[in-house]
Amino acid sequence: MSHDEALEDVKPKLNLTINFEGQHITVKVKPHMPFRKIFEAAEKRFGKEPGTFRFVYDGDRLRAEGTPAELGMEENDTIDAILQQVGGGVE
Repeated sequence: MSHDEALEDVKPKLNLTINFEGQHITVKVKPHMPFRKIFEAAEKRFGKEPGTFRFVYDGDRLRAEGTPAELGMEENDTIDAILQQVGGGVE
């Protein structure tokens, strides 16, 4: 393994905070980790079923295939977890 490959292996990790109704958890992630994995970890730690939350960062909904690096996320940034609203239509 070359020196450059060794440096590439040591990717910095970010601590991101996920907020749900005043409860906070911190997840340590790699910048290029898909949000899908972060979402799954958050739902598990909050004791919710998969697909329960919608995740929002800086006012924009996060896509499962996106990554923190794509959005330029930094250490200790906060993602809001919001319960998905079902129904509400008028009949």
